Amino acid sequence: MSGFKAKLAAGETVRVFAVARIPSPVIVEIFGAAGGFDGFWMDQEHGGLTYEQIQTLALAGRANNFDTIVRMAPSCYSIVTQALEVGVGGVMAARIESADHAEQFVQWAKFAPRGSRGLNASGRDSNFTYKSLTQFAEDANRDTLVAIQIETLGALNDVDAIAANDGVDLLFVGPSDLSQSLGILGQFQDQKLWDAYAAVAAACRKHGKAWGTVCGTPEFADRVTDLGCQMVNLGSDVQSLRRGIEFGKTAFARQFAL
Repeated sequence: MSGFKAKLAAGETVRVFAVARIPSPVIVEIFGAAGGFDGFWMDQEHGGLTYEQIQTLALAGRANNFDTIVRMAPSCYSIVTQALEVGVGGVMAARIESADHAEQFVQWAKFAPRGSRGLNASGRDSNFTYKSLTQFAEDANRDTLVAIQIETLGALNDVDAIAANDGVDLLFVGPSDLSQSLGILGQFQDQKLWDAYAAVAAACRKHGKAWGTVCGTPEFADRVTDLGCQMVNLGSDVQSLRRGIEFGKTAFARQFAL
C-alpha cells in the first residue's frame, strides 16, 4: 500500500502539507528537513500543475520518504491516469457533486474488474514495464489511495453513500468551499460547518473509512482530530512562505519602522 493508505488503515494520524503555487523540489526538501510530516498533496485543481511538475514533485517526495497524492478537478479520466503513472500514492477528486459522481472518479482510478482505468505499463507505478499487466493491475487496485472531497451540498447530502463506496479510501473536507456551499463563507466556527463535519465523521465511522481536512489554525486542528480526523493538512508552500515573511518582519520590526 501507499504510505498514506497503510497508515490510515492502521488508524494512524497522517500529517501533510500542500504544494500548489511553488512546485519546486526545494519546497519538498525543506519540509523533509523540518521533519514531522508524512507526505504532501499536490494541488492541480488550483495550481494548474503540469505533468512534468507532478513527476518532479513525486520524485522529490520519494527521495524524502514522503507519500504523495494529487488533487484534481474530476474533468477527464486521462489526468487521473497520468498522475498515477508518475508514481504518486493516490488521487483526490475536488468538487464532487454526488455519490454517482464519486463512483465515476473511482472507475477512472481503478483497473478492471473494479473500474475502467486505461492500462499502460510504461509508467513508474508499473516499475517501467517490469511488472506484468496482471500484477500491475492487481497491485494498483489494492494499493492506490482514492480520496473524495466533501465540499458541495450534493456531496454532503450523499456523504453516507460516498463513504460506503468500496473504492473510496478517504473523504477530505474542504472547509472553505464547504462554508461557501453552506452559505456561511469563511465562518469556520459556525455550527452549520461543524454539523457537516460531524456528518462526515459519522459516515466514516459507520463504513470504516478515514477522513481528512485542511486546518487553518491549531485550534481548528484540535477540534477536527477530536472528531476523528486522521489526515490533517498543516501547511502549504505559500502559507509557509507568508508565515516566514511575517516572522521576519516581526523579528526585524525596528528596521521596518525606520
